[in-house]
Amino acid sequence: MTLKAVLFDLDGTLLDTVPDFVTVLNKLLVEEKKPPLDYNSIRNTVSNGARALVQLGFQLPETHSDFERLRQRLLTLYSQHLADETTAFPGIDESLRFIAQQQLAWGVVTNKPALYTESLMSKMVFPLAPKTIICPDHVTHSKPHPEALLLACKQLNIQPREAIYIGDHRRDIEAGRNAGMTTIACSYGYIEPHDNITDWQANYIVAHGNDIIPILKTHL
Repeated sequence: MTLKAVLFDLDGTLLDTVPDFVTVLNKLLVEEKKPPLDYNSIRNTVSNGARALVQLGFQLPETHSDFERLRQRLLTLYSQHLADETTAFPGIDESLRFIAQQQLAWGVVTNKPALYTESLMSKMVFPLAPKTIICPDHVTHSKPHPEALLLACKQLNIQPREAIYIGDHRRDIEAGRNAGMTTIACSYGYIEPHDNITDWQANYIVAHGNDIIPILKTHL
């Protein structure tokens, strides 16, 4: 293939958003007179979204009468603190500079709703601005369905085989494979304790943000 674009998942791949999720979940727990949770337990759950965080913090099923109230309050708190401590993962800026030097496009394809994704991305400073940002709001099917990745390719005017998708969850790699892309799995991301990254069948696995660069070089 001729590489033309690099697409990233957001939470756990491009940005380390856990510190702000720790803040807001523990704020909510304190509001509800519950004990705060430790960093690692929250980190291991972040990839599964707000519902999973409410379940983790309150041990409630989604059918519980308080569940939706707690979820909405968590999201309100998150909107107030979503960029307090969030940063790009180590090595990501270096990889983005390399992408810029090679005149490649880059973008984000995430299952995070646009309301939070767009606000967060507007507050971050990158060496090169993304050319596309695709959220669940923009498609009918979320990852692992390939629709979001195919839409990103359409916006960039490229073929899926001309892009690499990078993610830290099994559904990211499945989405990339389903779209016909080369895939990179990030072992530095938010991987659940029971999951095994080598089972995802990614084309590559990286342990650091700048490990992406030598992979990109092989496709140029």
